[in-house]
Amino acid sequence: MKRLLLLVVLCSLSLSRCESKVVPYDYSATIECLEIPLKPQYNGGIIVNPDLRDGGSLGWTPFGNAKVDFRKIGNHNFVVARDRKQPYDSVSQKVYLEKGLLYTFSAWLQVSKGKAPVKAVFKKNGEYKHAGSVVAESKCWSMLKGGLTVDESGPAQLYFESEDTTVEIWVDSVSLQPFTQEEWNSHHEQSIQKERKRTVKIRAVNSKGQPIPKATISIEQRKLGFPFGCEVEKNILGNKAYQNWFTQRFTVTTFANEMKWYSTEVVRGKEDYSTADAMLRFFKQHGVAVRGHNILWNDPKYQPGWVNSLSGNDLYNAVKRRVFSVVSRYKGQLAGWDVVNENLHFSYFEDKMGPKASYNIFKMAQAFDPTTTKFMNEYNTLEESRDSDSSPARYLQKLRELRSIRVCGNISLGIGLESHFKTPNIPYMRSALDTLAATGLPIWLTEVDVEAPPNVQAKYFERVLREGHAHPQVKGIVTWSGYSPSGCYRMCLTDGNFKNLPTGDVVDKLLHEWGGFRRQTTGVTDADGYFEASLFHGDYDLKIDHPLTNSKASHSFKLTSDVSSSETQASSFVFRV
Repeated sequence: MKRLLLLVVLCSLSLSRCESKVVPYDYSATIECLEIPLKPQYNGGIIVNPDLRDGGSLGWTPFGNAKVDFRKIGNHNFVVARDRKQPYDSVSQKVYLEKGLLYTFSAWLQVSKGKAPVKAVFKKNGEYKHAGSVVAESKCWSMLKGGLTVDESGPAQLYFESEDTTVEIWVDSVSLQPFTQEEWNSHHEQSIQKERKRTVKIRAVNSKGQPIPKATISIEQRKLGFPFGCEVEKNILGNKAYQNWFTQRFTVTTFANEMKWYSTEVVRGKEDYSTADAMLRFFKQHGVAVRGHNILWNDPKYQPGWVNSLSGNDLYNAVKRRVFSVVSRYKGQLAGWDVVNENLHFSYFEDKMGPKASYNIFKMAQAFDPTTTKFMNEYNTLEESRDSDSSPARYLQKLRELRSIRVCGNISLGIGLESHFKTPNIPYMRSALDTLAATGLPIWLTEVDVEAPPNVQAKYFERVLREGHAHPQVKGIVTWSGYSPSGCYRMCLTDGNFKNLPTGDVVDKLLHEWGGFRRQTTGVTDADGYFEASLFHGDYDLKIDHPLTNSKASHSFKLTSDVSSSETQASSFVFRV
């Protein structure tokens, strides 16, 4: 066989944003309290007089029985709701909302003293749509970012609400920007091109360095770069059909129960990790990463029975022993730890060990395993704009406390968002992600499922997955939908014969789009020996066939989102066939 030298130049380039006339989405959010608010996003969108500069009171009126003032400090104009007697006494603007549009909302807020949660609400036909909330402060301005959709078109009133009626609500830089579904989808495409894909340029040349035109190029994606997975229980062990179904699809998993305290230490002092160990061995063998779930759970319903009788030093020592036991056992083997599960909604350990309990547990985990990311794992931060316990603002408050931990250097934190949806408010979901993304910490959707009627469940599920995958700061997704003979939590992907249900079809559809199932890209080199393709991040196998000699060359390469490397630097590979 004639010897052939093939030079393959792999060039990873950032794709420019798609050229489009649609309004690009502004993913920015500010989580610092500023002396002067920033300008309204989208120049206010459909809000009249968004920065209170045009005609003073133009567009703004009292809501409820509040008194409204229009004030100015230096060159800065804003509106104030004072003498409030009811939470809804506020300032308002009338808008017209259209069914089928997705609205992103933002405003800058301040209160006259202390701190107070403030919500943005749209009143429409006697119903109240909560667009978002923020913990506003005195003497500086905080950004509220939110979103909403409506079920039917019609007029609505925007107003701001706070349970603390002793404070004035100050408002400035308000924006309400509508997008069509097509525009919203285009934001996904633009973000994916920028954050999840890279352009690959391959060149084939012969032993003399001359380009080889019409060489056949075959690129197969061996593994997804974006972590996408599903929760499992111990029933996967020994079930070959389930194992095959699972490992063909997913690159990450979470154990539903098997690492939890109530599973590993049913009787005090008698630990049993055998099931968790066996599951971890299986997934390691198949290249599936595992999230550690969870070290402790703050819900009183989910403690080992013997723990409830403990108090004082006895409880503290039991907790410390648990943290040391599970964290040191799996140190360096996991994709992350859910440390004190759901500690915005529940306070079991705070009630028994004091207000710094969760802080101290995170501190212990950091000491025992400094490098693995520790997640705050919480529900309703994305799912429910009315849940003030776990709003993005409340989440950030707790996160700021944890970020002060200094053990073995700075604590490695991540943002875990369970994502148990009913009817998804997708604009609110995106805005909440934007707000949390401003921390710069990695975000994971950790337990995605949808509780909805069968005719819409799969559709809603797909919307949530697409929104999460397209967001620049989301670094992984796990669905809470593993098969169990006794029934799935809220949603299954497959039946007992491992035939996909509609939700499983959604997963397969997206995997095909994102490069799963060993997706192939093929083509031929041009007159200069080049072939170019846009590929998702991941691991790839490359084959090149010479058009005349039947000589072949093969190679493996990896595309990553590593921002530390130059995306325009070419890598050269030489093959002798």
